[in-house]
Formats: sequence, C-alpha cells, structure tokens
Amino acid sequence: MTENGFGKRKRPERREPAGILRAGVGRSEITVRKKGVAVNDPLYAKTLVLDDGNKKIVIIAMDVVGIGGISDVADDFLPKLRARISEKHKIDGRDILVNASHTHPPGRMLCSDKEQLDRVFAAVTQALGNMEEVRVGAGRGYEDRIMINRTLRLKDGKSRTVRHANPCPPDGEVKELGPVDPEIGLIRIDRLDGSVKAVLYNFACHPLLGVPGGAVTANYPGFASKVIEESIGGGALALFLQGAGGDITEVLYKDVNQARDSEPVGTLLGLSALKGLEKIRTGLCGFAAINETVLLPRRTDIPDRIGELLYEQHCLLESLRSTSLNFRAFLPLYLKYALNPEFPADYSYRYLHEEKIGAKKLKAMDKENRANIEKYLRNIDAMERLARIQDKIETLKFHQELNDKSGEKTIAAEVQGIRIGASVIITSPAELLVEVGLNLKKASSHQHTLVAAFSNGYIHYGAPAAAYARGGYEVTECLLAPEWQAIYEKKAKDIMRRLAI
Repeated sequence: MTENGFGKRKRPERREPAGILRAGVGRSEITVRKKGVAVNDPLYAKTLVLDDGNKKIVIIAMDVVGIGGISDVADDFLPKLRARISEKHKIDGRDILVNASHTHPPGRMLCSDKEQLDRVFAAVTQALGNMEEVRVGAGRGYEDRIMINRTLRLKDGKSRTVRHANPCPPDGEVKELGPVDPEIGLIRIDRLDGSVKAVLYNFACHPLLGVPGGAVTANYPGFASKVIEESIGGGALALFLQGAGGDITEVLYKDVNQARDSEPVGTLLGLSALKGLEKIRTGLCGFAAINETVLLPRRTDIPDRIGELLYEQHCLLESLRSTSLNFRAFLPLYLKYALNPEFPADYSYRYLHEEKIGAKKLKAMDKENRANIEKYLRNIDAMERLARIQDKIETLKFHQELNDKSGEKTIAAEVQGIRIGASVIITSPAELLVEVGLNLKKASSHQHTLVAAFSNGYIHYGAPAAAYARGGYEVTECLLAPEWQAIYEKKAKDIMRRLAI
C-alpha cells in the first residue's frame, strides 16, 4: 500500500453484467523541436484503447488548440488518422475520439503534419501492445478557485468578454459573473492488482495563461496531468479531455502584478482531481459507442451585425471632441484630483483663506480642470469602444468569408457518445460555452457525464441562442446561427438516452 492510497488493492465492485474488459495506453510527444523554438514542457498525444472482445474504442487526448481549423493540426488530420488506424488495426473510425486540450501557442508548436500522423498512430499502436484486463470506475472532483466565466454580464443587458485584445469594461457597468462548471469528471482504470493504469479527467476551462517567457507549454492541463501521474506512480497515464470551456478563463488571466504562470493553476486542478480519484471504487463494466452527424445552420446575420457596428462606430466618432490636454498633462492632473477630490490644488487652508477673503481662483481653476479631465476620459472611453468595434468587424468579416467559402448553408458536426460503465462521454466539435455543457449534464440519466467539446473536428464557438442578443466575443466569432443549439442538444441528448443501461 502506498501513502497516496492508489497502491492498495480494492475489492472489485460489479456495476453491470459484463465480460472481460481490456485496456492499453500509449503516449507520443508531438512538440516541434527546432532552433528558435523555446519549449517549457512537452506536448503529448495520449491514447487509451478499450476492448471488450467484440469491439474496440480509442480515446486520444492531444495537447493542441483544435483538431483542425485554427490550430497547426491540418484539416485532413482526423480522417487520415482514422483511416490509418482502421486499415492497420481494424478499428472502426467511428469509434475513435480525438479531443484537443485547447492549449494556446505562442507560435507554431507542433511537429510537421506527417510527423503528427505518425506519432499519434504510434501511440495507438503502443496502447494495443500493452493491453491487459482492467477494472473501471467513475467519480467526480471539484475545483472552483482557478476560473471564472470570462463573458461579463453588464447592467445594460449586454455582455463583454475578458480578453487581452480589449480592455475590461468600467467596474460600474458590471452586474455579475456568468456560470462555470466546477465538476471534474473522472474515469479511473485499474489493473487487476489494484494499481492505476489510466485516468480520464474532464474539466471545462480555457488554457491561456502560458508560462513566464512565453515558451511552448501544454498549459495547466499539462501540469495537472503531471501532478496526477507523479502522485499515483506506477506508470499511470492521465488523459485530459477538454470540456465546455468556450467562455471560461483563468481568474488571473489579466493580472498585471505577477508573472503569467499556469503551473500553480495546474497543480490545484491536479490535486482536486486526485481527491476525487481516491474515492472511486472500480469493478467490471462494459462499454458502448454511438457516432452520428448533424447539420447545423450557418449564421446569416453577419452583414446586419456589421452594419450595426458601423453605425455605432460613426456615433462614437461624432462624439469625439477636442481637448486642451494631452496624455502627459492628463495623467498627473487626473491623479492629483483623484487623490484629493475636495482640495486638489493645495492644502485645505488655501481654500479656507480664499473663502475668507472672497476669492474664487482655486475653485475656478478646479472647475476648468475637472471639465478637461472629464472630456479626456470620454475620449478615452470612445477610443476603447472604437478599438473593440474594429476588432469585431474584422472578426465578423473573417467568419463571413469562411461561411461564403464553404458554399453551404449548414456545417456537418459529429456527435459521439461513449458509455463506459456508469459514465458517458458526449462530444462536440465546437467550443461549447459552459451553459450548453451544463444543459447536457442536467438532461443526462447517466451517473456521470463528461462533456468533451473541442472533439473530432473544429467549428469555432458554440454559443447558446440566448447569448446572441447580449453580444460578447464568443458570439462574434461564431459561424453558427442561434438555431444550432436546439439541433445539437437534441441529438446529444438522444445519443445519451440510447446509451443508457
């Protein structure tokens, strides 16, 4: 027995009639290694293969931004990988799940397209080479200290997303934070001697912090996996499945008072996952899988939205007015009046003396200075809004171009469900916002539901229909019409229902 509690053999708990279940794991590094690219910690493709004697399923967790689309994973990577696995190992491509952790790169971070295919395929082959009988259990952890919903709810009913690309709104405009999902979905796979062979853990987040110096990193999911693997020991492999984290970010994302470092955040996530893993009992179980495709409507309102933004831009430009101050004069004057609003010009006795002799020089100067400060602040506010509008217009134009280039009114989206014992994994190729993930969990009849967004392709953000009127970055960068949500959720819920025991 080890001190961490994972070396003790436990009595298997039978969860359902099932035959022998075998599992294998593999890992390949996929980091680019060349001169001029600084690597803080390696990126991996980790694989888990399950076999019940009749069918095999493959789960692949990759430290990448997305499976195609915006990342340095090619759009044809997934079909090529599935075809090779199907041809060489006789595993149905529909039973292969590939999830992206959504770690964000400082630049090119992956090896070449060919090497990616070769290395991920090698990890699958490695897993098939160490298959052994296992027992499986599921549970959950909890972590709410490290993240917030980054799309702030404003008092005027709109939303503003916390991003480095634009300043945060004034504090007085913020009404509340949106929801997060603090649940860590856990699937634990033990060898027959009770030691842990693999851990699947699922969490809704947005790995953006990086590391000091801006080197390539798997971000905090990578650090969390390291904590889990080193704490359990025995060669256990931790596979991170990204959740519905489209509108989630680190609470320290815009902190300017300490270095950007995802390692402490990852350590907290890893420790929280370990707490949940310790409580899981494993036993016999079976699995099942369903993979279907739905057609989601592309949005058609982008030209209208650009028109609205152009009008807003015009109004803001009209609001700009000349001011006596430049920034050099504004900053010390602003600080002076902020430090002592009642007597900004000098000590209070100067004001008392003027009042006694009937003079009004200081008060007159204060009135003029305050007017100039307010005018300058209004111009700054307009400038910030103009910058955001310009960014939105360019983003909308880009997504309109993507939709136009497709020549299609819909986007094909793969929805995959995998039941493993008392747990179910349900996927989406979109960056699901957390509200959608919570909807799926609420509707699920399974004891444990893991929502694996960023899986089996990439189709940008999946925002709830109600969010379109509120705005925010995720809506701006969405290819889909609001009706997508009902179509996707209906299919996902149907798959989960059909997979129920």
